[in-house]
Amino acid sequence: MFTVKTIPYKTSGVLNSLVGEYMNKNETLKSFYAFFPDKNGFNELLNSKPYANFNRQALSDILLKQSEAVKNTSENSLQNIELLKKENTFTVTTGHQLCLFTGPLYFIYKIISTINLAEALKKEFPAYDFVPVYWAASEDHDFEEINHFNVFGKKLEWKSEQGGAVGNFKTKELEVLLPALEKALGKSENSGYLISLFKTAYLQHQNLADATRFMVNELFGNYGLVTIDGNDKNFKTQFKHILKKDIFENSPFALVNSSIKELEKLNYHAQVKPREINCFYLNDNARLRIEKVGEQFNLLGTDTFFSKQELENIIETTPEKISPNVVLRPVYQQSILPNMAYIGGPGELAYWLEFKKMFDEHNLFFPVLMPRNFVMLVDKFTKNKMAKLKFSETDFFKSEIDLIKEFQVKTNSLFDVNAEKEKISELYAALREKTNSIDVTLDKHVLAQLQKQLKTLENIAAKANRASKKKFETEISNIRAIKSALFPNNVPQERHENFSSFYLSYGKHFIETLKEKLNPFVQEQFLLVED
Repeated sequence: MFTVKTIPYKTSGVLNSLVGEYMNKNETLKSFYAFFPDKNGFNELLNSKPYANFNRQALSDILLKQSEAVKNTSENSLQNIELLKKENTFTVTTGHQLCLFTGPLYFIYKIISTINLAEALKKEFPAYDFVPVYWAASEDHDFEEINHFNVFGKKLEWKSEQGGAVGNFKTKELEVLLPALEKALGKSENSGYLISLFKTAYLQHQNLADATRFMVNELFGNYGLVTIDGNDKNFKTQFKHILKKDIFENSPFALVNSSIKELEKLNYHAQVKPREINCFYLNDNARLRIEKVGEQFNLLGTDTFFSKQELENIIETTPEKISPNVVLRPVYQQSILPNMAYIGGPGELAYWLEFKKMFDEHNLFFPVLMPRNFVMLVDKFTKNKMAKLKFSETDFFKSEIDLIKEFQVKTNSLFDVNAEKEKISELYAALREKTNSIDVTLDKHVLAQLQKQLKTLENIAAKANRASKKKFETEISNIRAIKSALFPNNVPQERHENFSSFYLSYGKHFIETLKEKLNPFVQEQFLLVED
């Protein structure tokens, strides 16, 4: 169904400079990570005997209990939860927000990359087992980032007055989106499945965390994917000592800032900056930042204050009320999982590279940082249009204006008056010499006449190019249509379009074939998956 074509990261421009240099094994970055994301790196990692004293029974028990929140946890996923009791089993993890209906396509690509890496490691190192894990960011409170998805140019948005951790949001009110979804997807066997999936996930589960778990199980359960929700008292009990270090000693603040200063000396910019306290306080309808004021601790934006003793007691007795932010979340993950690798996008990997010192301070294993697969889907219709225009896929990483100019050059339809402007400029230069020898005050007048002549030529060229564009109106319209398909709203397709746009055409084979075609060890490549 798909063929894969690869292009270098530099051409696609998807990596920031820091992650780009990391992937190029820049020696100046060696102190910011532990093992490189290739087979040699994983071999070194396994030889280091990580997680020798890890409490695997507790992990397996908690994950099993969490899996019971929905009824569609697969046998393969349950077997992987059981496997985690064994000392030779490790996890491979990605994390993402609870985006409505999975949000943009790269949510799908992150999880496929994670599953494929776990399977590839098993083939490479058969004495070990590797479990793919999706960390559901249920404690996130940025509702505006996850409350919508785009399908066929239509933005379907969940409007809600609920607050706090998004995982607790009640999903019953999503029923109002069904008519718009049905209209956008139309009527077919595949659209019927998608609409049924939406209804079952969001209308038959009470909150967004459970709905997302059901959705992820439905799409990826056959591959043994395990979903983990960090918003769990049992997990946070294991994390209490680091919560205290952050709140009362501010050690992550100092350590991460130290790494940021070192990276800035190398001309890299910080992706995430730590706060003195990197924790929130959770209640039923809010996630409130904790800030020290004098000798007390304030829930920002409220009149609530805790003494140090009161806050220590909260951490000891009800640790589930404390929520780590983006700086502490990686440390939290590595505290409760025997995790070998983290798969993320360029922004995520950039801020992970700021955290190595913090991990060392807490004697925590720093995982291999692996970029997810970057994918652009090109259907037959779009590919045929490209061929007729004599453009390749890589050309469309250029701007629309540059593409149209290139097309005009290819068709000899670009009206260019640069040569004429140069001749007139030379003529007026000679004229200025003559007039200046008579009266230098005439120079301004001569220059003004030159500008008028140049402007006249530019106007002629503009009118000629407008006429040329009108002559090739269909072709230029096709260039714009292709650019819009691959970069809707001027962002990469994978960061905008929802998977449902493609599932309608390909059905259940969409994810199966993507998984088959994507290689987690493809380095320095952006993948174009063509129909």
